[in-house]
Formats: sequence, structure tokens, C-alpha cells
Amino acid sequence: MEKRPNWFERNKLTIVGLTTAILMVVVYDFAGIIPAVGLMLLPFAAFTAVRVSTTFVILFILFSYFRIHEAFPVLMPFKIPLLLALASLFAISWHLFISQKLIPYWHSCHVLFLTFFFWLTVCTFMATDRGSAIGYWSGVLTKVAIMVYAISWWVRKLSYFTWIRIGIMVSGVMIAIVAISNKLQGIGLVEGTRVTISRELRSQLGDPNDLSLVLMFPISFMAAEVFNKEGGFLRRGLATLGLIALCWGIIATQSRGGLLGICSVMGYFLYQRIRNPIIVGAIGVVGLLGLLAFAGVADRQSGGSSEDGIDESAMGRIYAWQAAFNMALANPLTGVGINNFYSNYFFYSPHWDGKNHAVHSTWFQVMGETGFVGLALFIVLLVGIYKSLNRSLRLCNLNPNNAILLNVHSLRAGLLAFCVGGTFLTQAFTWPLYIILSLSIAVEKLVLDYEEARHDKQNKTMA
Repeated sequence: MEKRPNWFERNKLTIVGLTTAILMVVVYDFAGIIPAVGLMLLPFAAFTAVRVSTTFVILFILFSYFRIHEAFPVLMPFKIPLLLALASLFAISWHLFISQKLIPYWHSCHVLFLTFFFWLTVCTFMATDRGSAIGYWSGVLTKVAIMVYAISWWVRKLSYFTWIRIGIMVSGVMIAIVAISNKLQGIGLVEGTRVTISRELRSQLGDPNDLSLVLMFPISFMAAEVFNKEGGFLRRGLATLGLIALCWGIIATQSRGGLLGICSVMGYFLYQRIRNPIIVGAIGVVGLLGLLAFAGVADRQSGGSSEDGIDESAMGRIYAWQAAFNMALANPLTGVGINNFYSNYFFYSPHWDGKNHAVHSTWFQVMGETGFVGLALFIVLLVGIYKSLNRSLRLCNLNPNNAILLNVHSLRAGLLAFCVGGTFLTQAFTWPLYIILSLSIAVEKLVLDYEEARHDKQNKTMA
């Protein structure tokens, strides 16, 4: 006998409608029309976040890393990064716990990252300025940690990789165009010649070194498109224009770390073609000298040719690196704490010129802020990413798939640029490495899934 629905099941739509209406009236009465309308639109927003969750996750990554809303200040009042973060977290939670479309799995790099993040948390609560460290931990590092797992679990289709790669390239070109425009118009220049973006808004892009860091990340993806033999003429032509724009933007910052990053990426792809390290090395040296001359680094007020001996910029870095080493010696386990190098510079630097300085090195940043233990864990994480990408590359070479190979080579070049550019750029706890980490995990899982499907198909054919 068929069970009859109870009273609540027969009238649940009516109950939900009346409850929503009453709630809207109460909110309107106490808070006004805008919160009431927001409450009315909330179910539609939640539905949209679930249906197009991949789009929200990708946009959150792009806005968080490239600071698009700061490059185009007209977008700032809309609080787009916050809205994208809420939509992404809601979608991830829904698909993880309710629809169960997001299937978690563990990878060796997940474990390495979790260990490193645990140590960053310890260093946060052992920091000399705990308030600053906790603020950075809660505002940046926790988002990074959540997205590492979310991206690596979520990006399970080749089409997702394609959209992420396109988004990174397009966003990078947008920022580069703003930088080039500012350079040509003389807007926001520091030291007379170095370009910035939205410096008056205290944007992350308002520092030329940070701007070059942001522009350096998409170069590996763009260069992969340029060197892709199977790409069409139009595709490679557009990628070439985009690569020129990105390189021009970095050149305008006059950042030596950025120029080294360009050379490392181009050297990686040239080596894939030439396979002669001597020739590639010679081309790299000539290219770096040409970039330095074209960028006008000699004309910089700091680090220019007008300074005798070791220039001011180089000495500033040496003093900062000495300070980081002294911080690690004084606190070998946890360093001075996350986001605490700047405020501790006075106490550990061998030279004081009246102001604190940034560390301008990823390696020394990790050493000074997390101690020798943190540096060791950081290097182990990088080795883990490298090994993961090598495994993916070996599998792809056995059974070539150009679309997957494009992503693997992009990530390998990006990791190389991170390590080389990191000598002069501070990027240990920002997005680039952790996007590379999560995509490296995802691409290895994708390659393994393709291999498994291929073996299953072969077994069925043989049967």
C-alpha cells in the first residue's frame, strides 16, 4: 500500500513561501529595503553559485591574485573578491557535503602542504607581533589553504584546465596593458622610472617588484602557447602579442627578479626545442643583458649605473638578507613569525638607514619568518611539486596528449620562474606557488585517470 504524504510534505512549498515573506517583512521593517531585496535574491544567488561553481572558483582565483578590482578602481565598490569568495565557499561546501560531486582524494603534495601550513600556523602564534601575523594568517593563508584543496579536487576535467589557463593569460594581459599605459603617461612612477598600478590606493600592484611578480606568473602559460607546435597560426599569433605585452609590462617595472623570470621561462621552452644547454645558456645570457639594457635598469635611481661599487639596491638586499639570516639564528625553529620581517628589520639588520625594508627574496623570507625548520619544509614542498610534474610528464610522453602536455609544460616553466625570480622577489606566501601546487596535483590525477581509461579500453578490446 502506497504511503500517503503527511501534512508538512503536502504543504511545504506554502510554508517556505510564507516563512520567506514574513522574514522579508521583518528585515524590511528593521533594516530597510536594500537588505530585504538582498534576502529575496539570496536563494537565486545560492542556486547560481551551485550551478556555475567552476566559474566562481576560477574568478575568485583571478581576482585574488591579479587584483583586477584594484587595477580597475571602478570595480572596487562592488566588493567582487568578497562576493566571489562567499560564492566559491558555498559552492565548494555544497558539492563536498550535499551533492558529493566534489570527491576528495589525497596526494603526497597534499600531505607536504598540510605539514608546511601547520608549521606556518605554529610560527603565526609564536610571532613577535602576533596581531600582524594572525591578521595575515586569517586574511591570506587560510584562503590559500582552502583553495589548494578545492582547486586540486575540483579541477578534474581538461576543459577546466583550459579555462583556468585562458583566465590567467587574459588577466595577465589586462594588468600588463594598464602598466604599459601608466608607463607611457607617467602615472604612478616611483624612483622616476619604475611603473606601478593604483599606488595611491595602496594596492598590492603599487610596488614595482610586486607588480612584476604578478605579471611573471602568466608568462609561462603564454609562452607555452607560443611554442606549441600544434597551435594554429591565429592562436600562436595572439599568444605572441600577449607575451610581448607581459614582457613589456615587466620591463616597465625595471625589476631584476622579473627579468630573470622572463629569461628562465624562455630558456625552459628553448631547451625543449634545442636540447643543448650550452647554446640555451648563451642565448639566455645575451637575452638577459638585452633585457637589462632595454629596461633601463642602469637609469634607476636605486641600483643604477650612477652608483659606485655595489649599488644601493644590491646593498639594500644584502642587508635585508643578513637580517633574515640573523632572525633565523635567533629563532631557529619558528623565526620571527609570518608577516613580521618588516617590523623586525631594525633589530636584526647590520645596517640602519632610518627605515625598515622588505626582504626581497622568497628564500630569505621563509628563513627569517619561519626559521630553518620552515625553510626545510618549504624546499621539500617544492621538490614534491617538481616530482609530481615529472611523473605527469613521463606518463604524457608515453602516450602523448598535446592538451595535457601544454598544461604540464606551463606548470614546469612556472615553477622554474618562481624559483629563479624568487631570488629577488618576495612570493613565499602569495598565490603563484600554491596555484602551481594545486594544478600540479590536479594534472597528475587527470593523467592517471586518462591512463586508467586507456587501459580499461584496451582490456575491453582484447576481451
